[in-house]
Amino acid sequence: MRELSGKIAVVTGAAGGIGRALALRLAAEGMALMLADVDPGGLAETASLLDGVPEGVKVLTQITDVSDAAAVQHLADRTFGEFGAVHVLCNNAGVFQGGQMWTREPEDFAWLLGVNLLGTLHGIRAFVPRMIAQDTEGHILNTVSVAGLFAMPFGGAYSISKYAALAASQSLAHDLAMAGSKLRVTALCPGLVKTGIGHSERVRPENLTVAERTEDEVASIGFMVDLLKDGIDPAEAALAAVEGIREERFLVFTHPGYAEGLREQTETLISGGLPPFPRRE
Repeated sequence: MRELSGKIAVVTGAAGGIGRALALRLAAEGMALMLADVDPGGLAETASLLDGVPEGVKVLTQITDVSDAAAVQHLADRTFGEFGAVHVLCNNAGVFQGGQMWTREPEDFAWLLGVNLLGTLHGIRAFVPRMIAQDTEGHILNTVSVAGLFAMPFGGAYSISKYAALAASQSLAHDLAMAGSKLRVTALCPGLVKTGIGHSERVRPENLTVAERTEDEVASIGFMVDLLKDGIDPAEAALAAVEGIREERFLVFTHPGYAEGLREQTETLISGGLPPFPRRE
């Protein structure tokens, strides 16, 4: 999909981080936007940053919990009602919960699977049928993670949700190809990016139990939050995503070193070994 100007994009998780950067990048490309998130303040801030978009480019926002199928369906209904079409769907909303596999509560897994996996599936179900019916070029961008390629220590629930999101992306791409659709799919796999995902508990539903963390867990989560401070700017991830859309690439990395890490992991798995988490660069 080479031409973005004058088209319509939807971005979930748009209150900050990669979602906000995607909104700014796509607006700069001349796209009208529907932005969604569960964080009203952050979403309003993103919208305010778009006041200088090209004249005539429309920007709408809607509070949406992507783990709720009905809420995502409402987002789709409003988007198609306001704009009449959708050309780029960015299933970007995501949350993180650290911890060891044997200490996390069922609610931890339910929360991460609800947002990171079901959020993507709900987006596909609510938007893709009408995008197919448009019979125009279009693209679905799913923000996965390198954790969807390399299972990470102290992040089992996150890795599980992201591995599944990658599988969903790949299956969707195959389904669309076999149906002869003009839609394409990109799985964006960011490495370390300066975002607030390390503080996802600020948007964790209040009714979900929070298990007490071990000392090792506290230390590992703090280590990750510190690493994120040295990550790339979200704008770099958004630029990589837009390039992936234009080039119709299925898998997009933000850090070149992960491509070699994927080769090393495959070779290690074939030999029966346990792959290490790859180098960042």
